[in-house]
Amino acid sequence: MHLYHYPPLFPGILIKRYKRFLADIELETGEQITAHCANPGQMRGLSDPGIAVMVSRSDKPNRKLPYSLEIVRPQDNPGIWVGVNTNLPNQVIKIALEQRIFPELGDYTTIRPEVAYGQNLNSRVDFCLTGADGKVIYLEVKNVTWAVGRMALFPDAVTTRGQKHLQELAALVENNQARAVALYFINRSDCDGFAPGDAADAKYGELFRVAMNKGLEVLACRFQVSPTGVDYLGLAPIQLD
Repeated sequence: MHLYHYPPLFPGILIKRYKRFLADIELETGEQITAHCANPGQMRGLSDPGIAVMVSRSDKPNRKLPYSLEIVRPQDNPGIWVGVNTNLPNQVIKIALEQRIFPELGDYTTIRPEVAYGQNLNSRVDFCLTGADGKVIYLEVKNVTWAVGRMALFPDAVTTRGQKHLQELAALVENNQARAVALYFINRSDCDGFAPGDAADAKYGELFRVAMNKGLEVLACRFQVSPTGVDYLGLAPIQLD
């Protein structure tokens, strides 16, 4: 059984992605639609016209765009699927946390999503866990779709928000306030290593290394994506050189 099950998905071909959050798609039926693309990154190698995609459909009456782009076949490896909906990883990780599938986190008694933290509490961490020993664990989740060879890389574009998260997580550990964990959700099965995407955001790479030196814990989690669901494959080693 999958860790996460997709709703029914509809196959199509990408015509174009534009304005970051829109994608024109021709469905297998011949119908042309505009789908919401919930991904602020560049989606390197995942937004080329003509690639195979699959979309979900919402029946909510207030949705301006009923279709959402969910998974795509990368141009350089059309034998796999890559999850591109950045709203999904947190849903999957919540299930994984409830099932206690990450022994690296140790024992914890509570799981709270979207908890305010950082300077002046003006940021929100994806999950806040209370350890069995009473110590708090702040867990930030990042969706990873960019790959070069078999190396997964994050980010695929400059992310000032991501830079801020690294600084705030590092500060928590440095001040011995809590454990801080950055979980990189590798949303494709063809990668067996992880590294910061220095070529896309050198500042992020620098802050990543500084944060790890201060005690930030990093979990690079590999997932396999298919049209029916998502499965956890285990951890990928981290490469900093």
